[in-house]
Amino acid sequence: MDRIDLFRIFARVVECASFTRAADMLGMPRSSVSAAIQELETRMGARLLNRTTRRVTPTQDGLVLQERCLRLIAEVEDVEGLFREAVSGPSGLLRVDVPGRIGRLIVAPALPAFFDRYPNIEISLGVTDRAVNLVEENVDCVVRVGTLADSRLIGRTVGALPLINVASPAYLAAHGIPLDPSDLDSHRTVRYASPSTGRIEEWEWMEGGAIMTRATHGSVIVNSAEACIACCLAGLGLIQIPAYDVKAHLDAGELIEVMPGHRAEPMAMTLLYLHRQHLSRRLAVFADWLEELLKRETLVADGSLPWVTEFGAR
Repeated sequence: MDRIDLFRIFARVVECASFTRAADMLGMPRSSVSAAIQELETRMGARLLNRTTRRVTPTQDGLVLQERCLRLIAEVEDVEGLFREAVSGPSGLLRVDVPGRIGRLIVAPALPAFFDRYPNIEISLGVTDRAVNLVEENVDCVVRVGTLADSRLIGRTVGALPLINVASPAYLAAHGIPLDPSDLDSHRTVRYASPSTGRIEEWEWMEGGAIMTRATHGSVIVNSAEACIACCLAGLGLIQIPAYDVKAHLDAGELIEVMPGHRAEPMAMTLLYLHRQHLSRRLAVFADWLEELLKRETLVADGSLPWVTEFGAR
């Protein structure tokens, strides 16, 4: 077998920590993957993997080889596409996963413009709010919002989501207008519970450069942005929400911002991808396009939100 093919198989086994998963992703029989690793270990004169019944991990020699393999594979792929891309631009399939509402409201509507610029790139777009495993699900990059867990993935900040406090006109007419977080004791909120942990998020705002939090009360708990917005529109209480999520409702007067001087800290948006010495050209141009798109659609240059109007200003 060609050495580059052996390196590709080895790199995939290390990333998957499994012969079976690597074989599935490579479209090869497991026996062929196992034979390729044995051949590579014979050629290198070293044991590269520790094998157990549950997991495959690289030895110290394997870790050294993995780093070199990733660099070499990336360089080979760059060379293979060097002249083709010089003529026709970046090409190939890019597997991307983004959070649900970002995908539906921002990314999907803008894709025609991306394909006009890069007609030879094909995108497999996953739209989900769960944490996708890039290795096991063969995804090239994902967008994550908020604080990131420790990871071996490489991250690139592609923007930040401003959060605002909103309520329906009917709710405000019935319960009054909160002027600052101290008023929350006499108001209801639609409380949000994390889908992964079940923990109910506290109300958050910035004060004097510090993050402040406060527990709130209400009649309903939700675990999705869709449900949170629906309950707010129904007059069930105040919510904190990314501003882009409710732009149409704000424009229509169905929701109104309150406590504009007590917004939560914006949530970082990060593009994550597997460690590589060099990005593929198609991933690099997509990352640049996505960063430009997200910054344009969620925040204008001076940091303001010109389409947000607070209660009483209409």
